[in-house]
Amino acid sequence: MDRSIALRGLGTLVLGAAVAGCASVAPVPYSEMASSAYMAPDKSDSSGRVPYRYSTPVDWHAYHKVMLDPVVVYRGKDHQFGDISDKDKATLAAYMQNCFADRLRGRFAVVRERGPNTLRIRLTLTGAVTNTPVLGTLSRFDMAGAVYNGVQAARDGEGMMTGSVIYGVEIFDAATSRLISAYVTKQYPGAYDIKASVGALAAATAGLDKGADALMAQLN
Repeated sequence: MDRSIALRGLGTLVLGAAVAGCASVAPVPYSEMASSAYMAPDKSDSSGRVPYRYSTPVDWHAYHKVMLDPVVVYRGKDHQFGDISDKDKATLAAYMQNCFADRLRGRFAVVRERGPNTLRIRLTLTGAVTNTPVLGTLSRFDMAGAVYNGVQAARDGEGMMTGSVIYGVEIFDAATSRLISAYVTKQYPGAYDIKASVGALAAATAGLDKGADALMAQLN
């Protein structure tokens, strides 16, 4: 068989699988998250990264300290971890804890006790998708993959055969325990981020980096 025809066939197969995969994993308002009853579809989010949100008017600059709870690995029946192992869930949770803590230290004093002018943030890891070994990286160079990833990159969409991470963020006024903001988000690396395509959890951890940056943009 002609090599170019074989490669085109592989590209078409990979493309079809990627489109099907992307369509099957979308965040839901997780039933066992405490804030789920308050969340509503976020019609202002055209990217699809934050499909559900709850927000109240708040002056973020009034807060100078933050409490970061230990990351919770979601155990509800509507989780979206697929066949990801408990070990990999724990790895992602530990990375998430350190990643968000590092970002928060750049803006807040991290404390352990409730008090005035203090936020309390709870992170719940609710799902993740691993990279597809080998094909995830090769799809960046295959002709069909290049076309698909080019379109996705232009609209900040998911790359072909690339993993992702889904989690919930709940933000409270620490002094009163009042919920002031909450959302569910799906995060993933740029479609042409080659580094994030190598390693099962690389895309998910890259997504956590982007998610931490997005949170800080909200709080600043």
